[in-house]
Amino acid sequence: MPDQLLFAMEVMLNGLMAGVMYALVALGFVLIYKASGIFNYAQGVLALFAALTLVGIQQGQVPFAHLINAVTGLHITHFGWTVPSALAILLTLGVMVALAIVIEKLVLKHLVNQPPIILFMATIGMAYFLEGFGDVMWGADIKKLDVGLPQGISETVESATDAMFGYGFFIDNLDIVATLVAVALVAALTIFSQYSKQGRALRAVADDHQAALSVGISLRFIWILVWSIAGFVALVAGIMWGSKSGVQFSLSLIALKALPVLMLGGFTSIPGAIVGGLIIGVGEKLFEFFAGPLIGGATENWFAYVLALVFLVFRPQGLFGEKIIERV
Repeated sequence: MPDQLLFAMEVMLNGLMAGVMYALVALGFVLIYKASGIFNYAQGVLALFAALTLVGIQQGQVPFAHLINAVTGLHITHFGWTVPSALAILLTLGVMVALAIVIEKLVLKHLVNQPPIILFMATIGMAYFLEGFGDVMWGADIKKLDVGLPQGISETVESATDAMFGYGFFIDNLDIVATLVAVALVAALTIFSQYSKQGRALRAVADDHQAALSVGISLRFIWILVWSIAGFVALVAGIMWGSKSGVQFSLSLIALKALPVLMLGGFTSIPGAIVGGLIIGVGEKLFEFFAGPLIGGATENWFAYVLALVFLVFRPQGLFGEKIIERV
C-alpha cells in the first residue's frame, strides 16, 4: 500500500479522535438548546470551571487563596492534603449541580418568556463572570490534570496496524477513552431525552415556556435539571481536554470550535453532535494534509467555519436538526 495512503489513513483516524473531543463540548450546547431554545455561550467556560475545580479539589488548594492572602496578609495556598480522583470528581459534580441551582435562582427564573436573544445575552454575561470567578477562586496559572486516564501511544493499535499494513498508526490512548465515553454519553442522553418523562418535559419547555407552565411542568426544575446535566457533560469534556492539554484559560475557547459542529449536526440532535464532530475532525485533518502544503498550512484554524458556512446554505437546520415551519 502506498505510503501516502497510509499517512492519509492515520490522519483520518486522528481526525475522528479529534472530532469526538469537539463533540463532547457540543453535547452541552445541545442540551441547553433543547431546554431553552438558545445557544449557551457559557458552555465552554463551564468546562473550564469544572476542570479548574477538579484540579483544585484534587490538590487540596484553598479557594480564593490569592484574595484571602491579599486581605489578611497570610501566605496560604493549600490545605496540606490531596483528594483521590474518584472522590474529587464526585465533589466537583456536586459543585456543578450547586452552580446550576444558583444560575437558575439568580438569572434564569427572571427571564421566563423573554425573547431568545435576552437569554443568549445572559449566557454571554455568565461566561465572562464564570471565567473571572474561576480566576479569583483557583488562580490563573496552568494546571496539570491527572485522574488516572491512560495517555500516550496505543501499542495495541500500533502493533495491529503494523501487522496489517506494515506501518504502525499513532493513536493516543486518551483519544480512545474519550471515544468510548462519548458513545456512552450519547446513548444515555438519547435514552433520557426520548423515553423519560423529564426528557419529554424538556422538549416541551423548549417549544413554549408558557404552554409548558400551563400543563404543570415546573420550568425551574427543568432548568436546574438540564443545567446540572450540562454541567456534568462540561465536567467530562473538561477532564478530557484538561488531561490532554492542561487546564488553562484558553480551554474556554473550545466553545468556538463546537459551533460549526452544531451547525453540521443540528442544534437539537444529541447524535448529531457526534456526527458533526466527526465530520469536522476528519475534514480539517484531511484538508490540512492534502491542501495545507499547497496554500501555506494553518488551515485547521478556519476550515471548520468555512465548511459550516457552506453547509448552512444547503441545509440550515443541520443533518439531524428539526426543520422549523412557521404557519401564519
